[in-house]
Amino acid sequence: MTTDSAPTDGRSRDTDAPAGDPSRTTAPLPIEIPRHRRPSPRQVLADLGPRECANALIALIFSATGPVAVILAAGEQGGLSPQELSSWIFGVFFANGILTILMSWIYRTPLAFFWTIPGTVIVGNSLGHLRWSEVLGAYVITGVVILLIGLSGVARRVMDWIPMPLIMAMVAGVFLRFGLGLVDAVWTSAAVALPMVVAFLAVGALPRVARVVPPILAAMLVGIIAVILDGGLSRGVLDDGLFAVPMAQGPEFTVRGLTELVAPLAITVLVVQNGQGVGVLRAKGHHPPVNACAVACGIWSLLVSAIGGVSTCLTGPTNALLVSSGEPRRHYAAAIGTGGLALIVGVLSPAFVGLMVGTPAAFVAALGGLAMLAPLQSAFVTAFRTDRALGPLVCLLVTVADVSLLGISAPFWGIVLGLAVSALLERRTTS
Repeated sequence: MTTDSAPTDGRSRDTDAPAGDPSRTTAPLPIEIPRHRRPSPRQVLADLGPRECANALIALIFSATGPVAVILAAGEQGGLSPQELSSWIFGVFFANGILTILMSWIYRTPLAFFWTIPGTVIVGNSLGHLRWSEVLGAYVITGVVILLIGLSGVARRVMDWIPMPLIMAMVAGVFLRFGLGLVDAVWTSAAVALPMVVAFLAVGALPRVARVVPPILAAMLVGIIAVILDGGLSRGVLDDGLFAVPMAQGPEFTVRGLTELVAPLAITVLVVQNGQGVGVLRAKGHHPPVNACAVACGIWSLLVSAIGGVSTCLTGPTNALLVSSGEPRRHYAAAIGTGGLALIVGVLSPAFVGLMVGTPAAFVAALGGLAMLAPLQSAFVTAFRTDRALGPLVCLLVTVADVSLLGISAPFWGIVLGLAVSALLERRTTS
């Protein structure tokens, strides 16, 4: 992507081109100032071409399938009512859809925000012995901590300090399971997954067709037909209703809830999830405003906690899907498209979740795996295109092992151990 040099006087950039690195500002707070003109609605629509629409749809479908299943599993562990679960899902889609639209429009950069999946797993484990109100109290304090770290400017300094190969090795470790899921789906459910792979390859091999119908969209359409012919839908779409009904929920602040959840959730958002998002965007030539994203995650985490939503983050997989193809200058429009679709899913979350839960796992695994092929390839190339490859390799292995420690998930420890190995064994090596 071609970028212009950023002005040094703090003025807005008067151009329609994507901005350069927005981190160098003269603002009193370390929140990055947008360096370009915000696109008009007409410009957004012009930039939202077939490929951007396809990427937006696939990113939304990805977020509304496996990640939602994690929420449902966590809710089951805590014995949450259908109303509480519906409110939770409404919050993480509708509220974060608004944030995605605002941030992507303001910075003219793809910035998709949803919720922390590892954090949801942590919450699910804690709900075995914590009350739901205690978890909500931890959400509130976590939001405050993330907000303060964003305002301090520490978030960007940490992201700049961690070498890009290490970040992308973590990303590769996280994304690898999607590629393996694709292979498993083809092996165990060929009737659904194999036609999707064939459609993806056939359309990808025809550049003229691929410009009109993106390969991943062709795979999704063929997969839907295969599911219907195979009789794969296991439940009614409207079994849980049509419209979401968000409900206000009061937090409870206890020592056990705060000590158990706040630090793991904050680290997961700021290092693991935001680290993935920043890494995949930087690898594609974008310059995400790290401090501004941290501040936004803190504020939105506070907002969604009021209706039961887990902490907000800048997602890795969703942003990777948004920038997996197409022109970089138009990626922001795909993010805005995903945000708009998230608003619809939030309002219709019971019906949408009913559809996704009733869809065969092979369809979701194949679609996610095909969509992740390009981001996974990019992550591996960036991680190991260096002479200092031992640290990234250790980071990858620890991340793939998926063993948590002190309530903090494996990707964080992958970064820590990767940094340690690089510092001890690769100091004399030039990259």
